[in-house]
Amino acid sequence: MKRCAALFILFLLLPALLWSQALRYEFDVLIKDGTVYDGTGGAPIRADVGIKGDRIAAIGRLERKHAKSVVNARGLAVAPGFINMLSWSVVSLIVDGRSQSEIRQGVTTQIFGEGTSMGPLNEEMKRRAIAGQGDFKYDIRWTTLADYLRYLEQRGISPNVASFIGAATIRIHVLGREDIQPTPAQLKDMRELVRREMEAGALGIGSALIYAPGTYATTEELIELCKVAAEYQGKYISHIRNEGRRLIEAVGELIRISRDAGLPAEIHHLKATGEKNWDKTDRVVALIEKARREGLKITANMYLYTAGSTGLSSRIPAWAHSGGSGALYKRLQDPVTRTRISKEMRAGAAMSRTLLVGFRSKKLRPLIGKTLQEVAQLRGEDEVETVLNLVLEDRSRVQAVFFTMSEDSVKKILRQPWVSMGSDGPSMAPEGVFLNSSTHPRAYGNFARLLGNYVREEKVISLREAVRRLTGLPATNLGLEKRGFVKEGMFADVVVFDPATIADRATYEDPHRYAIGMKHVFVNGVQVLKDGEHTGAKPGRALWGPGKVK
Repeated sequence: MKRCAALFILFLLLPALLWSQALRYEFDVLIKDGTVYDGTGGAPIRADVGIKGDRIAAIGRLERKHAKSVVNARGLAVAPGFINMLSWSVVSLIVDGRSQSEIRQGVTTQIFGEGTSMGPLNEEMKRRAIAGQGDFKYDIRWTTLADYLRYLEQRGISPNVASFIGAATIRIHVLGREDIQPTPAQLKDMRELVRREMEAGALGIGSALIYAPGTYATTEELIELCKVAAEYQGKYISHIRNEGRRLIEAVGELIRISRDAGLPAEIHHLKATGEKNWDKTDRVVALIEKARREGLKITANMYLYTAGSTGLSSRIPAWAHSGGSGALYKRLQDPVTRTRISKEMRAGAAMSRTLLVGFRSKKLRPLIGKTLQEVAQLRGEDEVETVLNLVLEDRSRVQAVFFTMSEDSVKKILRQPWVSMGSDGPSMAPEGVFLNSSTHPRAYGNFARLLGNYVREEKVISLREAVRRLTGLPATNLGLEKRGFVKEGMFADVVVFDPATIADRATYEDPHRYAIGMKHVFVNGVQVLKDGEHTGAKPGRALWGPGKVK
């Protein structure tokens, strides 16, 4: 009888005992004995970081007994989660929400919207998007950009996501894909679409002015769209109109848009392409510095390779793309029009070394890993004809890697304190559908390459400055609330890495290789990388611009 009474009393007291035990823990996670780089660029400190829920609760000398779990960070760097200022994971995160190649480098937030965005969409845009799908198959269950971001969050993703509105997407929504200019009424409709997305939390306007139909937009059209974004503390971010012969003029256009629309502006993957243009780097830096002294908030992001990646179709004159891909293929099949296209291409800049990395057609996939020059020789054609034939045969843009930049120019740009990092690639994994094509190594290595090659080996910038470029600088530029710093009260996006070993391992010949040296990654307080391996957790959230209507 006494035993039963004791058990009954224990049963009554158990909830209280468990509650008191929970209260005893001040932290869910304690990152112990690390060297903390807080994202400001200031000197690092030896400290512990306590995480409670989704926030950083304390920084200092903290007791192990106050934490549910402890991460030993002795000899390791502790930093805010990295921000990828230019991610193309818009589809790969639907296919695989783990974001393996980026999480394993410490990227906890990905920014979308270079020229095009996943909304707003109309029914024709949805139809075309589904018809154009290759290896990645997915339903389009959203209409607005904000709905797409919420869709990712609800589906389950490891990183946080946010997006600019694609200027080309707005254009297609109202004007289609033709090389035409909007009427006053159509421009009003375009501005209204921007307003709705800005109120829903978009970051601003993103353009890509070398690709059709984005290239058909005038400076004045972009200014009008950006004026709406400015009302909501939005930004303008752009793959500028020219990165070679007219690089200076293209940077000048971005500065004019910033000034006339009254908003900050950023250049995507700032670079000088083509050997004849490498000496323009100093002039571009001087032009941006002058604008900044005048009070304009001009910044840039970059990837750390001397080769870029885009479609072979981008080498075809913009006028030939009017009306979309179907219209382009018809022009390539018309002898008279094709002759005009090839003549203009031969009169343009000489093609650099070009590596073929992605085809839609299985028949053409044996060409992956070969250069354009090699394929042209195999086919008994010149390079221009090979470009046109491959685009037509594959019915796609044909993804390629172009070797156009200089290492000296890369380092000059990296030294600028207003430059952050963007991969310009999707998050991937060396498995499944991702192995159907090759890729640019930046998809697996851009951020680790900064910390390994350019900080530790080349010493171009310091480690604390590199962390600032990856965290505090982009978070501040974007106006992301409570992100980008290791401070009490901030969201617990935190990474732990080994400065002595972190490095990229992906190469042009073998790009599907994870980076090394990242030990632990937390997103919103949840561990997604533990001892270098993905935990499978998907705590990522949709993040919103500062102008979102509450």
